[in-house]
Amino acid sequence: MPLTVFYDPGFAAPIGDHVMPITKFALVADVVRTQFPTVSIQRPLPVTREDLLRVHSPAYIAAIETGEPRALAQSQKFPWSPQLFPSVNLTNGGVLAAARHALSHGTSAALASGFHHACADHGEGFCTFNGLVVALESLRASGEVRTAAILDLDLHYGNGTAQLAAERPWIQALSLYGNDYWQNTCFRDVRHLHHADGANHTSAPLIPSGGSDRGILLSALAEHLPWLIRAGKPDILLYQAGADPYHEDPYSPLNLDLDDLKERDRMVFQFAKSQEIPIAWVLAGGYTPDISKIVAVHANTISAWSEVFS
Repeated sequence: MPLTVFYDPGFAAPIGDHVMPITKFALVADVVRTQFPTVSIQRPLPVTREDLLRVHSPAYIAAIETGEPRALAQSQKFPWSPQLFPSVNLTNGGVLAAARHALSHGTSAALASGFHHACADHGEGFCTFNGLVVALESLRASGEVRTAAILDLDLHYGNGTAQLAAERPWIQALSLYGNDYWQNTCFRDVRHLHHADGANHTSAPLIPSGGSDRGILLSALAEHLPWLIRAGKPDILLYQAGADPYHEDPYSPLNLDLDDLKERDRMVFQFAKSQEIPIAWVLAGGYTPDISKIVAVHANTISAWSEVFS
């Protein structure tokens, strides 16, 4: 099975010296070109205003476009600039293009984040528009899907996706996390804070063991993956493949190395393949000071895909 991934240099908004390593998208694209020569890289179209309005409020969209009110325009913790709006339209377009390609080809990826903290009327946690839900709403509006699932394996709980899924019973959203997220703040100790799950969105904390946490992660996956198909096989699965659970990430309390995260990815791909669910994934998280470690996690996701689907 050939793989097509979607990337555009315009994914990188000019956010200056920021904890979010915005250059990683280009670095992963370079790795694809050099290490995975059979993988095709295509440029996506940006999402439309109509696509955004299905998910986000007009006032919030206007704030990201114009920069006013500034507090709302920077609610996702990015400095606002005129380049922000076209950049996030492109990244969301990458998620939509990958999802649409997966429907016809079985698998695909966007070399961008899914922006799972973005809520309907504001951004949070370096997430402007929620590309996961924007993509699914666009596909549903065009009649390409009726149901969908989201699997979030970023380090942080996907609070924005949960909020948006709660209003969309046709989405099943699962988040396994090592940091909780509440009121635009991450919480490293997941034992003392937990949000309310809902009928179609559920979650589970990954509590560190003090040793290797590979067993905790893989056992949680094996336990919870069937939840995604409890209401029937979804038309598509979007997978948020986070790099920030990696043990050197400054936010991560988990002891997970590159091989552990690759096995995580392999399990996800095997699940999608065994259930014959089209799957598209995005690159999420990753704040390790050595950006090459973040890129290595994302490259391993492609390697895991190759081992399962090639």
